[in-house]
Amino acid sequence: DFSDTSSGWDRVTTESGVTDYVDGVYRIYVNESGTDVWSNPGLDFTDVTVQIDATKVGGPEDNDFGVICRSVDISKFYFFVISSDGYYGIGKVSDAGQELIGMDAMQPSEAIHQGEATNAIRADCIGSSLSLYVNGEKLDEVQDTEFSSGDVGLIAGSFDIPGTDIHFDNFSVTKP
Repeated sequence: DFSDTSSGWDRVTTESGVTDYVDGVYRIYVNESGTDVWSNPGLDFTDVTVQIDATKVGGPEDNDFGVICRSVDISKFYFFVISSDGYYGIGKVSDAGQELIGMDAMQPSEAIHQGEATNAIRADCIGSSLSLYVNGEKLDEVQDTEFSSGDVGLIAGSFDIPGTDIHFDNFSVTKP
């Protein structure tokens, strides 16, 4: 629940943004356009279910935020994101760069609570199957075999307008 500020998450402030504990939640603030900021607790898993409650508290509606699994390092991981204007995507960061898997652009979903609202985000990383759930509804499932294990984490980003400010709470990682 992020009430323990020594639980292992990054506490960093740079020109790009902030990752830190604040008032019992974990905050990611993105201060640059076209930028993603993420944080990991420094653990290692294979198959996992990652869940978080994420609330937009400031910044543009055109943003992205969610969870990470199988983070090998800062340039190799899967991400599961939604936006405050109702879009979602599953993707990866690899040696080839950042890309969505199985889609050309983030897709709309009425399951996503828009604006300054809380969304329950869940990612299942099981074998080659990567699934995204939002507010209890399965939005997508894709297949990819590039990464088989690694850390989990949280991510948030800004597109054209900086200032994305997301509070995360009730983080859990379970074995499926």
